[in-house]
Amino acid sequence: MASRLVVKVTHGPEALERLNQAITVAATAVASGVEVSLWLTGDAVWLAVPGRAEQLTLPHAAALADLRDGLLKGASVTVCGQCAARRELAPEDLFGQVTIRGAAAFVEEVMAEGTRSLVY
Repeated sequence: MASRLVVKVTHGPEALERLNQAITVAATAVASGVEVSLWLTGDAVWLAVPGRAEQLTLPHAAALADLRDGLLKGASVTVCGQCAARRELAPEDLFGQVTIRGAAAFVEEVMAEGTRSLVY
């Protein structure tokens, strides 16, 4: 059984249901005791910016801000370096627990023994 789950989110507010599904799965895994690494790419990077998730609502879904807060406490959260640069986001624009890393770090994580990955 995998001891680690990497969840890569490739959509943001433009595909709110897909974003919420990914964040819900990651948060559920954390709540279940799974070690989780959440990667935010594309417009999903906005979730790592304070105040952004609070602006998004999806009927019949948990609040993204609440899910995000749980992930910031219980998971590793990474923003794609190129995605951050394209949006002119620097580390100081993000929550303090969030790191910015590139594709090599993502490949290293998903190739690690005992790791499973999901891409939304």
